[in-house]
Amino acid sequence: MIDRNVPLQERLRTGREYVGIHKLDGPLLFIKNTHAVGYRELVECIDSTGTLRLGQVLDTSEDVVVVQVFSGTSGMNLPQTRVRFLGKPHTLNVTKSMLGRVFNGLGKAVDGGSEPVGDQQLDVNGQPVNPTAREYPKDFIQTGISVIDGMNTLIRGQKLPIFSGNGLPHNVLAAQIARQARIKGQDSEFAVVFAAMGVKHDVARYFIDSFEASGVLDNVALFLSLADDPSIERLSTPRSALTLAEHLAFNEGLHVLVIMTDMSNYCESLREISTLRGEIPSRKGYPGYLYSDLAELYERSGMLKGFKGSITQVPILTMPNDDISHPIPDLSGYITEGQIVFEREMNGRGIYPPVAGLPSLSRLMKDGIGEGMTRKDHPHLASQLFAAYSYVKDVRNLASVIGEEELTPLDHQYMEFGENFEKNFVSQGKDENRSIEETLDRGWEALSLLPSEELHRVTEEELETYYRRISDRRDHE
Repeated sequence: MIDRNVPLQERLRTGREYVGIHKLDGPLLFIKNTHAVGYRELVECIDSTGTLRLGQVLDTSEDVVVVQVFSGTSGMNLPQTRVRFLGKPHTLNVTKSMLGRVFNGLGKAVDGGSEPVGDQQLDVNGQPVNPTAREYPKDFIQTGISVIDGMNTLIRGQKLPIFSGNGLPHNVLAAQIARQARIKGQDSEFAVVFAAMGVKHDVARYFIDSFEASGVLDNVALFLSLADDPSIERLSTPRSALTLAEHLAFNEGLHVLVIMTDMSNYCESLREISTLRGEIPSRKGYPGYLYSDLAELYERSGMLKGFKGSITQVPILTMPNDDISHPIPDLSGYITEGQIVFEREMNGRGIYPPVAGLPSLSRLMKDGIGEGMTRKDHPHLASQLFAAYSYVKDVRNLASVIGEEELTPLDHQYMEFGENFEKNFVSQGKDENRSIEETLDRGWEALSLLPSEELHRVTEEELETYYRRISDRRDHE
């Protein structure tokens, strides 16, 4: 994007340069008396040693312009720093050959290879999309994970976040989804764009090794802004990743799965910058525009009419203190179409993935399952599993008060159903890839432990086809 070998005089022909700045504060640079500059305009900052650093305009007014410097302002001084406004936003050279590569948060190659020669140069902030141009998501994505496919179905073009907590295996689940995701009935795999913000080196290495071992690394582009990288870079990481995803989906016609972790680190960086700017804080110190900023990222997903490709998002966030009412999960839940919620107690009992059955949901599930998409009995089966498992939770709470020996025979049957459901339906291997048919059959096997008169949400035909067949087989055994 910027050729450092070009002499300063040549660069001056294409932009205005100012010598001396007013103030430095963390990664922010303040400069007065400039010409009219644009919001998010790209900036070159040159310190007294001649080192060039990139930044972008964060705020502008008649009196002062605030620039966020991606690599920080360490080593800069007020009178000798030169600032040059480029008159254009931060752009990224995008090409299909970026799959199989590793980049930093700004889209620069960090895998030892050369910088990719882009087919196009796109604004990382994205382009506005007319809502009427969107296609309604309805294609079922088979992840091979029963608790998602059966009860919280992922749909092509959907944004379905994972609400997790520190120490829970959300990264393992995300890698498994990336390896196994398929569109049922179509011979198509997903290209994966992975964005990591503020993660540790071992987490980044886990993803790279996981993709290498499964042979899908050539189909993955990784954007890594690690924990020891400048925190300001985390704000550009998801935008760079989504820019490549948009090119792959709408110019190359690929189905793209975007995984972003950890959105909590992204929001922390946003709060840090907001504090440095002296903005009035909102809930828990986060800026008042946290909702619109997250929506700006999450809404860069979906399908467009007339385009073959699609973007499906799986953002991952760790809930501070496992609090689902915290502003980050709270606002994310409003913007996205559901959530997959992890439960620490299930993880403690060795259940993987520890997905909590009741607070998890997929709002688009109803449009992507059923006859002709998964199986005719899928909607009723999922509803019955939710209802039965909800009753299991009530029975367990009752047993903790009065003791299991005081429960009724029917309550004991529900307890047995709950154990079977968690052990054989929810829990599975970290490399186990189940078909949707196997997932639904496991659901019926769990329900067969309950009396048929308790199953009010399935039809008599479904009971005859699935429930009684399993019950008869168990009786013969």
